[in-house]
Amino acid sequence: MTIAERWREVTAQVAAACERAGRSPAEVTIVAVSKTQPADAVRAVRAAGATDLGENYAQELVAKAAELAGDPGLRWHFIGRLQRNKVRMVAGRVALIHAVDGVELAEEIGKRAGAAGQPILLAVNLGGEATKGGISAEAAPAIARAIAAIAGTSLDGLMTMPPPADDPEASRPAFSALRALRDRLADELGRPLPVLSMGMSHDFAVAIACGATHVRIGTAIFGSRS
Repeated sequence: MTIAERWREVTAQVAAACERAGRSPAEVTIVAVSKTQPADAVRAVRAAGATDLGENYAQELVAKAAELAGDPGLRWHFIGRLQRNKVRMVAGRVALIHAVDGVELAEEIGKRAGAAGQPILLAVNLGGEATKGGISAEAAPAIARAIAAIAGTSLDGLMTMPPPADDPEASRPAFSALRALRDRLADELGRPLPVLSMGMSHDFAVAIACGATHVRIGTAIFGSRS
């Protein structure tokens, strides 16, 4: 299948998942994860209708954004673990930073974001996996309060990546827990946290059923990574 054909298949699957959940497809943003993919692949998915692209590495994002400069309808997302010494390459240049995992990182983003500010998400490690970033659910309230007060940033919601599993349904407890945590934090902060970034190629339908607003899909769109 071509990238355009896979894109159309994914959008149809997202629409079907939304219908089953009683939601509108307009509520779900598909972030096409283009890490390690060449610029030609990004152009192909953009031509097929994608508007949001996700990158895991700062240098790769900067290089691709430069190659596709001049496209006002294209929005970049940084979805990987962002090192503080790479913040200057990302802050103020992307629509959303998905995986902020601490106050110091958020402070650095705020300093580098510029006048427009930088929307960010708080990454929550619900599986307690040592190999993944993100904070614990128990630490989330205090860290969310601290980050919400940082000038230059806008805390827009939460993201998570559940432990890997062959069965998509295995991700449901983590997705449901993230939504419940988001609702609780929104109440405690007295402000909306509209974004839930959760779900990937194998489990995005379950994530949508649990309230995902952003699904991060790479392999199902671009094929296996080189």
